[in-house]
Amino acid sequence: MEKPYLLHFATPAARVSPFDVNMAYDAGWNAVIPYAGVTLEDMAGFTQDAIFSRGPKGARRTGIFIGGRDALLALDMLEAASQAMVPPFQVSVCADPSGAFTTAAALVAKVEQVLARVHGQTLEGRTLTLFGGTGPVGMMAALLAARAGARVTLPGHDGLERAQQAVDALNARFGLDLLPADASSTARRQALVADSEVLLATAKAGVRVVDAADLAQATRLKVAADLNAVPPSGVEGLAPLDDGAPLAAASGQAVGVGPLAVGNLKYRVQQDLLRAMIEADSPLLLGFAECFAQARRHVA
Repeated sequence: MEKPYLLHFATPAARVSPFDVNMAYDAGWNAVIPYAGVTLEDMAGFTQDAIFSRGPKGARRTGIFIGGRDALLALDMLEAASQAMVPPFQVSVCADPSGAFTTAAALVAKVEQVLARVHGQTLEGRTLTLFGGTGPVGMMAALLAARAGARVTLPGHDGLERAQQAVDALNARFGLDLLPADASSTARRQALVADSEVLLATAKAGVRVVDAADLAQATRLKVAADLNAVPPSGVEGLAPLDDGAPLAAASGQAVGVGPLAVGNLKYRVQQDLLRAMIEADSPLLLGFAECFAQARRHVA
């Protein structure tokens, strides 16, 4: 009798995400076992508990999923799990804290796709402003956009401090050149919008970060994308299903990408990677780079 496919779901938070549990079952895992309060220091022992109990063959039918809210901590936990493997006792591990890796990957891949389709351009050299960039999705989107060649600025709606902290953390870890900005006043926010070729909104649900008056200054804007599916939209005039639709309030050449267009791609990317963990002949380590590669494959 074949052993079942078991996914051990570790999170440093108080509970695991029901969204991710549903996704894992729908991808074909036979059981998803939740573990809350798992720390970085726990990951080596946690991983070795998972790899040694079923033999090398059973290990191939075992996986670890890392959740939580901290994207950089999730990367550290992924690395700790990798370092704890003892061949041939190895399992696949996927990190996607609060969907940050798959969502950011889908967001940036959709923007790349629309830029190419509508404007015949890539992100290379584009001036990109990312509102709401201090959260896990925003930070990962900033990282991916910068690696794709964009000149990325993270504004802080409440001043410079939190934006500076996020930028410092990303620049130090990944060798980037992200810029912080103070967007705490209308004048400062509109100056940032006026300079932007690409706008990304990854703020909290139901929070508008760019309104029609801001967009009236956006004379250089080519693409705006919004992750907020809860009214009001994060970017005024941008509808949930927009996938390259004209954004009337802006430059005249700008188009929008809505949250459901991004969400549909995010869903497919996460399903693909969860299935790949089951189907792979050798163990996989899946982080933000693998999520982005899969998103790019889908939109190519």
